[in-house]
Amino acid sequence: MSILITNGRVVTATDDYFADVYIEGEKIAQIGKNLNVTADETIDAKGKLVIPGGIDPHTHLEMPFGGTTSADDFETGTIAAAHGGTTTLIDFAIQTKGESTIKGLDTWHAKADGKATIDYGFHMIITDMPDERLPEMTKLRDEGISSYKLFMAYPGVLYVDDGTLYRAFRKAGDDGTRICMHAENGIVIDEIVKQAVLDGKVEPRWHAKTRPTRMEAEGVHRAIAIAEVAEVPLYIVHLSSSDALDEVRTGRARGVDVIAETCPQYLFLDETYYDKPGFEGAKWVMTPALREAWNQDELWQGLMFRDLETIATDHCPFCMKDQKELGKDSFTKIPNGAPGIENRMSLVFNGGVVQGRIDLNRFVEITSTAAAKAFGLFPKKGTIAVGSDADIVIFDAERKETISIDNPITHHMNVDYSAYEGFEIQGFTETVLSRGRVIVRNTKLETRGGGQFIKRVGQGELLR
Repeated sequence: MSILITNGRVVTATDDYFADVYIEGEKIAQIGKNLNVTADETIDAKGKLVIPGGIDPHTHLEMPFGGTTSADDFETGTIAAAHGGTTTLIDFAIQTKGESTIKGLDTWHAKADGKATIDYGFHMIITDMPDERLPEMTKLRDEGISSYKLFMAYPGVLYVDDGTLYRAFRKAGDDGTRICMHAENGIVIDEIVKQAVLDGKVEPRWHAKTRPTRMEAEGVHRAIAIAEVAEVPLYIVHLSSSDALDEVRTGRARGVDVIAETCPQYLFLDETYYDKPGFEGAKWVMTPALREAWNQDELWQGLMFRDLETIATDHCPFCMKDQKELGKDSFTKIPNGAPGIENRMSLVFNGGVVQGRIDLNRFVEITSTAAAKAFGLFPKKGTIAVGSDADIVIFDAERKETISIDNPITHHMNVDYSAYEGFEIQGFTETVLSRGRVIVRNTKLETRGGGQFIKRVGQGELLR
């Protein structure tokens, strides 16, 4: 199968030009003006942007948490991602404490295999790592898992102590892989939560009030210090506050190899959402919590000056009915997470490019290219170049939509609410190709399934 995309404005992280793009099979074969080729299909992109497919490096599909499981699986979640212009995601496989990480990887392969519509990779969440099992990390690297996530939060569930952190950090560094860090001081936060509950403060808004930004900043500071000594590249996930961002800036200024992501919820939502009537604030119970609105300007500045390198979603949806309602009696029982995998590209384009905070190249970089480079997918993914996978989005920079669960164009996620209900956005994904297959055409799903697991490479290597 061959496809010729004509008349489009091709934008990558570094380039911006008008050209045709010719695709043979799964790869981009030619790029040029007025290409003289014969294709099985021609797609006219006149007046549209032709950009690399988005890469979401932080999702939680079919993930057990808080007595339930996130509402999107690898079928519904990847279809929703495709509608939003994301053609690759990196989900989190989880090691059950005391068991092999290899077993955890097998479990997540079984969840995804044959269900995904877009391509995917896995990080591995490590919940313990004694000396005798350290060789598993090398085996994981050889299986295409080139990044690990560890938690300073959730004592008794996902939390690991500093000794385990250092041990895993050192091994990851030796293997040329990267550490992802959920950086919050969960031990102190649990004490704050305990006192709030004793005082009868159990409404959703207390989720935010018991997770202060200083505890995020302390976690980031400690993670950077340990990574510096262990000599491992560090990636701070879902950074939410100015306090935490200051720690990243300080570490980078000292020469530490640390980069960070933020998420749309921290750029567009704030802690006042927890004050909505009744139990509605539970929709936005996530970790880290939403912050005071003034933090948003600081995060945008971090994106502009590259102290924040990527925007992911931390997509972890739980329906209000039967899932979030598990915490009606106390915020401590509300499953943590919110939907967003479908809305990321439009939200960032509207808030970034349309509102003049970033240019088109930076938009592509923070939604695709930077993640590809950080996590061993580049240049197979994350750019439009000859030889790269034909993961391409035809994006209408002028189209306006209102995000709503009642708008079938903006909501394909398997969850009964939208975290961005009523948001008016400019810039919308219309047609999506994944490895040369048209999976979304003019906002309608055309191809279901066919997504592949992508083995990622270590730091400094190129994936082709």
